[in-house]
Amino acid sequence: MKTFGRSIVLLGLLAILLPCVTALAGESALLADLHKAKQIGCAECHGSAKKITVDDSEKGVNLSCIGCHGTLDTMSAKAKGHINPHKSHLGEINCTACHSGHNSSQAYCLKCHSYDMPIPGSVSGTVPTVVPLKAKKRDKKQVETADVVVIGAGAAGMTAAITAHDAGAKVILLEKQPITGGNSMLAAGGMNAAETTFQSAKGIKDSVELMYQDTMKGGKNMNDPALVRILAQNSAGSVAWLTSLGADISDVGRMAGASVYRTHRPTGGNAVGAHIVSVLRKNAADRKIDIRVNSAVVKIIEDNKGRVTGVEVNGIHRGLYTIKAKAVVLTAGGFSANPEKVAYYRPEFKGMTTSNQPGATGDGLDLGAKAGGELKDMKEIQIHPTVAAGSRILITEAVRGNGAILINHEGKRFVNELTTRDKASEAILNQTGKSAYMIFDEGIRKSLKQIDGYFHLDLVKEGATLKELAAALKVPVDTLEATIETYNKAVDAKDDAEFKRPDMPRALRTAKYYAIEVKPGVHYTMGGLRINTSSQVMAKDGKPIAGFFAAGEVTGGVHGANRLGGNSISETITFGRIAGSNAAQLVKPKAVK
Repeated sequence: MKTFGRSIVLLGLLAILLPCVTALAGESALLADLHKAKQIGCAECHGSAKKITVDDSEKGVNLSCIGCHGTLDTMSAKAKGHINPHKSHLGEINCTACHSGHNSSQAYCLKCHSYDMPIPGSVSGTVPTVVPLKAKKRDKKQVETADVVVIGAGAAGMTAAITAHDAGAKVILLEKQPITGGNSMLAAGGMNAAETTFQSAKGIKDSVELMYQDTMKGGKNMNDPALVRILAQNSAGSVAWLTSLGADISDVGRMAGASVYRTHRPTGGNAVGAHIVSVLRKNAADRKIDIRVNSAVVKIIEDNKGRVTGVEVNGIHRGLYTIKAKAVVLTAGGFSANPEKVAYYRPEFKGMTTSNQPGATGDGLDLGAKAGGELKDMKEIQIHPTVAAGSRILITEAVRGNGAILINHEGKRFVNELTTRDKASEAILNQTGKSAYMIFDEGIRKSLKQIDGYFHLDLVKEGATLKELAAALKVPVDTLEATIETYNKAVDAKDDAEFKRPDMPRALRTAKYYAIEVKPGVHYTMGGLRINTSSQVMAKDGKPIAGFFAAGEVTGGVHGANRLGGNSISETITFGRIAGSNAAQLVKPKAVK
């Protein structure tokens, strides 16, 4: 089933059911009421007039939606207007991610965007809440079994689940949000890896040692050296593994903090995250892995010896139940979207926007700590320098990597654009208005496909000449022209005397000229659960917790004080594979290639 059918179904109702909306007092009518007015009863959606049952992933309801209204692709083809909610980076999500029969509906993209997007069954001024169709008594006696339970269905979680499954384990993958993908779905720049076949084909000289040194330097040497070694050593293998699953990460670029070109991404420079998540979703579906959304883990269960033996789950419809397992893999992400937790560890970041998806609230960290895991580096929170002003949209570092520069409101460059994220963010916060403009030309636009999305989202100002652009930005034209001329001369001379930028791939000479206003936002939490090189969660006594593994942003130690762009996806795939493999070996000891 195409998950995006969820969204597809309900926006299609707008045209079909609009007369009913008026008849039923408009905004106050929920989808169930709108259907009822069309003489569509419970059975048409739920499959039985006698016994109404809805599983937590709402599979039956979504199949009914698609049966009436068509798939996401079908709905997408019917869409009119600038923004098409049925075709986005979210990929294939369930109709019920946006559309609810018995509660107020809301387009899932409005959790991050601010589009004017009417949706049938919505109620103005309300925040949709989860209310079961028929509340069931929560029975702790409901027990299931699995070999491996994975908590969190981002790239790390899906990687761990696929790896464990391929090693012979029965896997259940749990996700609290109504969609899979997590923060990985939003990753833009690419995936760092050293000594890959794609680098070799392009004549790029890189080494595991150089990637290790760059990562340690970027993290101010606070990183766990053993984990960084694993990251660098396994990076090429992780690229090869993704490629074997059908991913295209053959394009190689460069991001801040890297000494060479090692950031792998789809052909043409498309965003890496949505592509990889789509590939992992397909592979998980092909393997028929049991993936459950709307299923929040509320407790990690241990026996009297401290060994992890399962989880307690709160399903949106099913309620509380238990899954017993031989191993649990925690891949629930960080807490950048939890403003209270961010402010607790870093008061100076209070009130700052975030580029993260709404599920990044740190629940997994709390679960792991309650199960005895040690937390480390929790104050190390990264703010990304280039979030589009007034939004939560991250402008990928790859734009700067492909040649864009940063200017302040006075029209001057003020920083090496390829410095580390913490230094670039600090530099921007020291400028007038605590924001800056990212400047690029038509040549850079054509060099990176994902830039087109920023135009689609109306984030870009433009000018046929620098003079026109300066007028649009209200910066001094003479200063802007002088800044660009000085930079272009530096490109020609291959020497940035002003700011020592190490790589300047192209000059800014090809009209049109463009700008996006950017400012720092909370982007990544480097701290988390301490793990060892086997991805085992470590207790405070320095010993691994039996049966408990973790990978991805929920862990701490890989990135130290500052994460380099491109290292997040690399970490999720590498340590997700390690965690999945080692968890499966507790079930069926077997070498996993």
